[in-house]
Amino acid sequence: MTDTSANPRHNHLLAALPQDQWQRWLSHLEYVEMPLGQVLYEPGSTLSHAYFPTTAIVSLLYVMQNGESAEIAVVGNEGVVGVSLFMGGESTPSRALVQSAGGGFRVTSQLLKEEFDRGGPALHLLLRYTQALITQMVQTAACNRHHSLDQQLCRWLLLSLDRLQGTEMVMTQQLIANMMGVPREGATDGALKLHTAGLIDYALGRIRVLDRQGLEKRTCECYAVVKKEYDRLLPDKLAA
Repeated sequence: MTDTSANPRHNHLLAALPQDQWQRWLSHLEYVEMPLGQVLYEPGSTLSHAYFPTTAIVSLLYVMQNGESAEIAVVGNEGVVGVSLFMGGESTPSRALVQSAGGGFRVTSQLLKEEFDRGGPALHLLLRYTQALITQMVQTAACNRHHSLDQQLCRWLLLSLDRLQGTEMVMTQQLIANMMGVPREGATDGALKLHTAGLIDYALGRIRVLDRQGLEKRTCECYAVVKKEYDRLLPDKLAA
């Protein structure tokens, strides 16, 4: 456990809660380790908790009937895993998989729904976050349809980098392939191209970003669209 992992205020949504709501939440926040590859929920299951990552990154995957999957969004220290709880759905057709190990905090579904039903700042904060998350999902779908695998990989790396404390992530070839919905060979070729271009260091299941500006130049417009919307909807200040 790192100091960052164990501090709930390192999750931006929790940090934005006004003091009175923060005091109500504090005793209910449970720290959890989130190891690489852990499944937080499966498609169709009833969610018992919502997760607020601090140092972990969670991939939301849509799983096909044949078992293949593709990533529809990533959630890190900017957000919460489990929006279907306060949106009234109770479950979701996606899978939540830890793509980068770390820690975070969770609260019970009952607490989250009660706080949402109270209205006020927490409700507005969660709704703004949901809008930003939907933007990411829509842009991911458009990107997967219209842009090259190379551009998609750059977008994915930048989104992950924004949610990390450093520049390195543990990531196997198969996990990259599963999240991007491509064969393992395609993920490997994409990573090797970025490695050859001097943008990343890729070896033994680890990716270290060497040139962030280079990734931003190489990717499509989708990364900037998503980042701008998150910055617009989730300002770095207390919710109002």
